Amino acid sequence: MTTLTTDNAHNPVVDDNKVLGPNDNAYQDPTHRAPLVTGKHDFNSITQTVTDLSLRKTPKAWYVAFVISNALLVMFLYCIFELLTKGTGVWGNNNPVAWGFPIVNFVFWVGIGHAGTLISAILFLFRQNWRTSINRFAEAMTIFAVVCAGSFPALHVGRPWLAYWLFPIPNQMDMWPQFRSPLLWDVFAVNTYATVSLLFWYVGMIPDLATLRDRCSNKIGQFFYGLFSLGWTGSSRHWHRYEKAYLLLAALATPLVLSVHSVVSFDFATSQLPGWHTTIFPPYFVAGAVFGGFAMVVTLAVPARQWFGLKDFITMRHLENMNKIILGTGMIVGYAYTTEFFTAWYSGHHFEQFAFLNRPFGPYSWAFIVMFCCNVFAPQLF
Repeated sequence: MTTLTTDNAHNPVVDDNKVLGPNDNAYQDPTHRAPLVTGKHDFNSITQTVTDLSLRKTPKAWYVAFVISNALLVMFLYCIFELLTKGTGVWGNNNPVAWGFPIVNFVFWVGIGHAGTLISAILFLFRQNWRTSINRFAEAMTIFAVVCAGSFPALHVGRPWLAYWLFPIPNQMDMWPQFRSPLLWDVFAVNTYATVSLLFWYVGMIPDLATLRDRCSNKIGQFFYGLFSLGWTGSSRHWHRYEKAYLLLAALATPLVLSVHSVVSFDFATSQLPGWHTTIFPPYFVAGAVFGGFAMVVTLAVPARQWFGLKDFITMRHLENMNKIILGTGMIVGYAYTTEFFTAWYSGHHFEQFAFLNRPFGPYSWAFIVMFCCNVFAPQLF
């Protein structure tokens, strides 16, 4: 039985002595790395299995999912229409509460979008080759999540057609953005992160697009795959330029993972509201973003490996490695929760203490209990 390990991922050396079952990829010999792929596979069968997902005839289940997705999209557009015609008050926003519902969704989607770049960039720099089975759909998840995140700062202002005023564009009215506003920081952070993530995703796909170009039998598909693969031939020169560009983008994307959600946390930390004005928010938000992002990757990976027959490529070791990161960041989030309560008690400020006591004992205590159990206890126990 052939197994591909991180040692022979680039040089296909067949090792028939290491007999692994189709679901057993945790060989405990310390002199050998765990295989990245299990089962009877070589490079050709791996390529065939992965490309068939895109090139085969569209199954009926896809059309069902497409109809459901479009129905949800129509519902979303209707909700946006209601928002624009009736005002942001339908979100609970008013004069003292400028964010409300939009900032919750904004922080959620930005956090979800962090896992793709973390898997691709940071794990690439640390030469964690197990990322190759999950990085592509994690990066795609990042792109869609950032698009969703970017819509909420534009919509919450009430007149999104004037959202371009947030950019430093010279105009006849001599208007200039307020650079001290956290809203403007979000605009620059999200746009920078989206641009780098899109480049990183696209550059990483160039060899894959060339493979699809060579295997596609449809002339239209061949044209578009060839157009976006930029004439990739797999030559030594192409690989040299590709690896250099990918490394530079990974080095550029890595600090963005840490800085973007830190900037998002400043929406809270720079305000004077009790419970928000604290210096723990930047690392707390970064840990929470990685925590939620990896949880979403696992949520997508588990059904994908079942429905698309990818159990040999997304193995239990991949899931365990991601769960270890979820476990670690969950502990950091739990520590941040505890530190917030300690800081409120230690400050002696009665408004601060009331804000935190109102969480577990106020009218929304049920939401706090569910949040604490899901984010702290569930990862540690299950």
